[in-house]
Amino acid sequence: MPDISIFTSSPWLLYFIVVFVSLCIGSFLNVVILRLPKMMEQDWRCQCEEFLEVPEKQRGKADRITLSTPNSTCPSCGHEIRAWENIPVISYVLLRGRCGSCKTRISPRYPIIEALTALFSVFTVWLLGPTEAGLWSLVLVWVLVALTMIDLDTQLLPDSMTLPLMWLGLMLNYFGVMTDFNSAFWGAVAGYLSLWSVYWLFKLVTGKEGMGHGDFKLLAALGAWLGWQMLPVVILLSSVVGAVVGISLMVFRQHGRETPIPFGPYLAGAGLLALWFGEQLQAWWLGYLGL
Repeated sequence: MPDISIFTSSPWLLYFIVVFVSLCIGSFLNVVILRLPKMMEQDWRCQCEEFLEVPEKQRGKADRITLSTPNSTCPSCGHEIRAWENIPVISYVLLRGRCGSCKTRISPRYPIIEALTALFSVFTVWLLGPTEAGLWSLVLVWVLVALTMIDLDTQLLPDSMTLPLMWLGLMLNYFGVMTDFNSAFWGAVAGYLSLWSVYWLFKLVTGKEGMGHGDFKLLAALGAWLGWQMLPVVILLSSVVGAVVGISLMVFRQHGRETPIPFGPYLAGAGLLALWFGEQLQAWWLGYLGL
């Protein structure tokens, strides 16, 4: 880990770097959110064609999508996005929210994600300070932002993000960066098994699947980062908020009971609150139980 003592004497430098880097990360997260589900669909299609032994000539020939190729273009006119048009937030303002070629309106979600990524990052460093825990926590924040949006869009929590996040948490806490390794290890185990048990209990009782397997892995990742002590708070917060939002959707938007609601965003939000205010929330929880 590089020497970070310089940030203690020059906090403005720290916040400037965090804002600059996190805005760039937010721009990259927009690419991940849009392309990673499509990349997964491509892989699934290829696997199905290989399993079914579809002749080579009859297989799909769509251009391969990766995080770096093809270059970003306007979905309306195909205009290739130039470098200056990719400047986070600023380019959206300069273009007045429209394509530089055909003037089609650009979705405001892109600058919003960039700005929220920067805001959450600065808030994290402000709360945790210029420490190893504070700086490594930025990785957790960035991944949770991406997972939230992917789950909202597609109801998917990619293994390619949740599993590396869990392993990184375990590796960091082997050195005691966020918590001790025992807490992190049992946090990962308890995080996975708790929702896994709920899933199978619900399925045995109703014959239906109540949540996706990605939720187990996300909670395991949060347990690996924050320790098992934070899991009750994360589960409680995510369940309460999820229940309130789900009931509100059914009441005000005629959202059917059979329509699935992604649980990942509530887990991610609760994980952020536990990261930021974990000690206070834990004290409140234990006090409520009279412990």
